[in-house]
Amino acid sequence: MEQISGAAKAEPRRGRPGEGPVGATASAGPTEGVWRFPVPATEASVPLTRHAVRDRLLAQGMTGVRYQELVDDLLLIVSELVSNAVTHAAELSPEVVTELSLRRAWVRVSVEDGDPYRPKALENDTGRTGGRGLLLVKSVTLQAGGVCDVEDTGEGGKVIWASLPVPPGPDH
Repeated sequence: MEQISGAAKAEPRRGRPGEGPVGATASAGPTEGVWRFPVPATEASVPLTRHAVRDRLLAQGMTGVRYQELVDDLLLIVSELVSNAVTHAAELSPEVVTELSLRRAWVRVSVEDGDPYRPKALENDTGRTGGRGLLLVKSVTLQAGGVCDVEDTGEGGKVIWASLPVPPGPDH
């Protein structure tokens, strides 16, 4: 386990079946892998997680102009999802876990909490001052050509995830 950006610790994780080996290097792209960032369900964890994910993306080679928009989109998604978990699930979930999975053609971020409530994206209502985080996540994800969803964890909680394509290299 390594310390990244304060209290958010990245825990390497074995890949899921069919995802390929964790730690394999993609040619002309970022280094692949899966990392978990468990944090307490407090407001201070939102920027800690965002910075830990950013640091990991950069350490894996997602630097430069080619990746800037993707990294910005991922960090916005992480901020919104962790903020939602902290705001709405902290009572039932003292810990929030963000997972970053980096593959040759895509990158996936997910946020898991122990609250079984499955949120829905609210319509864009200009009269409301909040409550549009999930709508923003869906919009950014779709605009980037990705997909997002909410799933049950099997332990009574939920995981909200977004998967975005990695821009092809100059030789593709």
